[in-house]
Amino acid sequence: MNNIQNRNHSKKGFTLIELLVVVLILGILTAIALPSYLSSVNASRQGAANTNARALATAAQAKAIQNGSYDTTLTDYATDMGGAIPLNPCTGSTTGYTITDTGTQCLVTASQGTACGTWTPMTFTLGYQGE
Repeated sequence: MNNIQNRNHSKKGFTLIELLVVVLILGILTAIALPSYLSSVNASRQGAANTNARALATAAQAKAIQNGSYDTTLTDYATDMGGAIPLNPCTGSTTGYTITDTGTQCLVTASQGTACGTWTPMTFTLGYQGE
């Protein structure tokens, strides 16, 4: 009888209740951390898209100073941007930016895309020389 009791006490492992408590704790942590993580990822992508649009606006301004007018063809800035237009992380493409010449100013904006959640991209306004 003594051998039977020793065998029962020598078993090691987790009980079902202990495993359920661990799963519950992990579920709570995930429910709290995941939305915060996704929000941070979206904010990072939005910031990168705006930064890339600002760099494109700088290239557009430099080219306008040399040529006397704004060029709205996005691919014409690839050389000025180090060989390629930067990827817009919100659209997943290098065509995720717009350059608009209104006649009195030039506007450079990143496209919203679907990978950044709901947000309003910054618009960088460039004025004509002498204005």
